[in-house]
Amino acid sequence: MKTKLYILFLLFFSAGLYGKSFRFALLTDLHIGGTATATEDLKMSADLVNRDKGIDFVIVSGDITEEGDRESLTAAKEELDKLNMKYYILPGNHDTKWTESGGTFFSKLFGSDRFEFEYGGFLFLGFNTGPLMRMADGHVLPEDITWLKNRLESAGKDQPVFIITHYPVREGDVDNWYELTDAVRPYNIRAFIGGHYHSNREFRYDGMPGILCRSNLRAKEPVGGYTLFDVAGDSLFVYEQRADRESHLWLTLSLKEKYAGEPLDPRPDFSVNEKYPRVRTKWLKRTGVGIYASPAVYRENVYVADGKGNLTCYDLQNGEEKWRYSSGNSIFGTPAVADGILVFGSADHRIYALRAEDGRELWRVPASEPVLGAVAIEKGIAYIGASDHTFRAVDIRSGAVLWTYSGVKGYIEARPLITSERVIFGAWDNTLYALSRKDGSECWRWTGGLTRMHFSPAAVWPVATGGKVFIVDPQRAMTAINEETGETVWRTYESTVRETIGLSEDRLRVYAKTMNDSIVCFSTQGSSPLKLWASDAGFGYEFAPSMLEEKDGVVFGSTKNGLIFALDAHNGSVLWKHKVGNSLVNTVTPLSHKSLLFTAAGGEAGLLTVDD
Repeated sequence: MKTKLYILFLLFFSAGLYGKSFRFALLTDLHIGGTATATEDLKMSADLVNRDKGIDFVIVSGDITEEGDRESLTAAKEELDKLNMKYYILPGNHDTKWTESGGTFFSKLFGSDRFEFEYGGFLFLGFNTGPLMRMADGHVLPEDITWLKNRLESAGKDQPVFIITHYPVREGDVDNWYELTDAVRPYNIRAFIGGHYHSNREFRYDGMPGILCRSNLRAKEPVGGYTLFDVAGDSLFVYEQRADRESHLWLTLSLKEKYAGEPLDPRPDFSVNEKYPRVRTKWLKRTGVGIYASPAVYRENVYVADGKGNLTCYDLQNGEEKWRYSSGNSIFGTPAVADGILVFGSADHRIYALRAEDGRELWRVPASEPVLGAVAIEKGIAYIGASDHTFRAVDIRSGAVLWTYSGVKGYIEARPLITSERVIFGAWDNTLYALSRKDGSECWRWTGGLTRMHFSPAAVWPVATGGKVFIVDPQRAMTAINEETGETVWRTYESTVRETIGLSEDRLRVYAKTMNDSIVCFSTQGSSPLKLWASDAGFGYEFAPSMLEEKDGVVFGSTKNGLIFALDAHNGSVLWKHKVGNSLVNTVTPLSHKSLLFTAAGGEAGLLTVDD
């Protein structure tokens, strides 16, 4: 009680170092749709906020929902709109990783996925820290860093700033944290504020204060709760607030102490490149836009799709831009090209075909929801899934939809597998589907006993040989499935694999990436799992869904933190490693055993070569 009276004294008598004193509430990690009480917890907090006449505004800092789906986001907004004061909102990883809209519905519903406003002399800047669509560390988009720099430059170096994110801005949470701290260091940053850890914690991000706050969920408590911030005089006071007790002060920070100086935290280590000097980047494009699709190649052209909806053609030899086509929204699925025709889907609800030579649009096919799936083309037919629960086969020359299958319960993001008779793909509904190539009729469904949406075999690009389909899934198992019947041949948890798989060129081996350092190789023969080799590639903790590709006896792979590696296909020995950045590298596109194309979430696209 004495502490509360002291704070009220400060609030009343202090004019404030930067202006009037004020109070705001922070709600984070609501996870609507994730637990039975999530909505009730939000209602309780909103009611409590409305009864606190001292609160000036509310910030909602991510993980609004469990799965990023339209229904849960809409339900969350319905409750948040009952607040009798203005609120500012940004998404968290649960709103962007599993989103059926590719994150586009969040911005449509709330107006944007970032915010800026001034209050009491302070500037508040909030933005998305991802990741978008791919399982990876958090990531601040290049375009958001540009926006942040411009806004801070306009504000000047004296105005105090609070930065709102979902993730902690540090190594292991946000892959390009150092780009963010370097961008804001020259300015008067008072604190970073966010959630994600579901607990009250104080950190230092490159020397600057980082405040993480409790989840709105009740968890093991009788009720949920939120966080109150009092800006008073030269201090920031942080409280935990629950409906069943008085607020509890758990942190006090100075608003006049200088925090930002020289960089304090170690930067990413690129010394691996010195160990393998034969590997070099022949050309590199820094696009300034996030890239989530792998590059496609056709003759002397490289095609790169990005998060702004651009499809750009580069010269294979020197990386010079030849042409660019802009769709109406983000492109997440890897394009495919055949017979001079390039096909891709966009979050603008369309499937496009362009002339590969010059980018002239040939046709477009509408969908009722975003098209996030990667494309596979076989014998003049493009196969692609969308978020309208529909899978389509489209003639690449005419754009005629040859057949559709609308029995999918979840949305589709992966590249389908095309066999002699079937089209096989996973979706975010725990299910692997097999359809007839001829007419799209269902052959079988496989679920493998998976019960959680998050365990779906939806990000993996399946492979097949010898009458068996091979997948890995987030339950950390590798599975062989009878292609004819859909029955499980074998399933093993031996190697804690996740969502990355690949098939050898001779089709005798299947490769997978584990969650710690290793690549494992299993035989495709027989009716039980047989591990042939395991290789410690030294890439650390890893969960990015970047597939493994073999070319000319070399297995190529990549990681969530910018590493590309090459292994001997027969024994797994490490041939080389090369770090191109610190963000997720999408599935690479090998050209030979000595060269490959790559793209990365940080906006990089390039050609890597190995000297003799």
